[in-house]
Amino acid sequence: MRAGRVAVFAIVLTALLALPAPSPAVADPSPAQLRKLTRQAAQLNDRYRGSIQSLEDIRIQAKRAVDTSGSLQRRLAAAESELASLAETAYILGPLDTTRLFSSQVDPHKALGQAANMSYMVKERAGRVAGVEKLIEDAKKARLRANDRVKKLEKEIKNLQSRRRELDRLLAKYGFQQPGNAGGLTQRMISVRAEVMQNFPMPYGVGCLRPGDPGEHGKGRACDFMISRGMATGGEADRGDALAEWLIRNGDRLGVMYIIWKQRYYDIRSGGGWDMMSDRGGVTANHYDHVHVSVF
Repeated sequence: MRAGRVAVFAIVLTALLALPAPSPAVADPSPAQLRKLTRQAAQLNDRYRGSIQSLEDIRIQAKRAVDTSGSLQRRLAAAESELASLAETAYILGPLDTTRLFSSQVDPHKALGQAANMSYMVKERAGRVAGVEKLIEDAKKARLRANDRVKKLEKEIKNLQSRRRELDRLLAKYGFQQPGNAGGLTQRMISVRAEVMQNFPMPYGVGCLRPGDPGEHGKGRACDFMISRGMATGGEADRGDALAEWLIRNGDRLGVMYIIWKQRYYDIRSGGGWDMMSDRGGVTANHYDHVHVSVF
């Protein structure tokens, strides 16, 4: 009888000491590589007169993915350390007396207490193992996603670098304008704003200059045309769609650089066409209540 109980405790001890098998290795995303690409993206933004939306969006996605991967790796390391500590505690406090645990010299209440403690530790470890296994899988997915986003950023940078002559011709076509009036806007932005207001009355106003803003708003080359006071729906959404399409049709004449509307961007420097923007966290940040226009 005693031998059977000892065998049970041996099985329990083995279960407590065992750790989840390591998953196939996936290379960690490189924060250094992301920093290098971020610098290259910033240089392209400077050269081509403002934030290039395709670059900015992929950069944001890559940074989030790398940060998430790093956070999961830290959580995984902590969880594995806790699991190893639990197994060590079980080894030290639990199974050492199994050969005498149910002998006549041992208080039965003490024996039951030790058995209950071992049972609790097995259940506790089972929960911890499940958590570690999920973290392992989540961390692997996060590494894959982060590596994918970093590669996409690298590819987009190479694409824009390969189009240098074309983009230089585009910049030469529109020249370079500085704000030249008390309102702090360039003449081109003033002209675009006037035509938009003539064709699309804005009952909720227009926001343009933002002193100190590092983007086009701070340079007097951007305006936000407010379509609604919240998520645009119905006729308001239709008016926003019409404005965005009008800006695209007239963009070559007006000198429109890029448009953002309904979590999408249309940037002539990266070839035009609507592309989805990553979630910025809200109706206004995702441009569901206003159309953003930046000019050369």
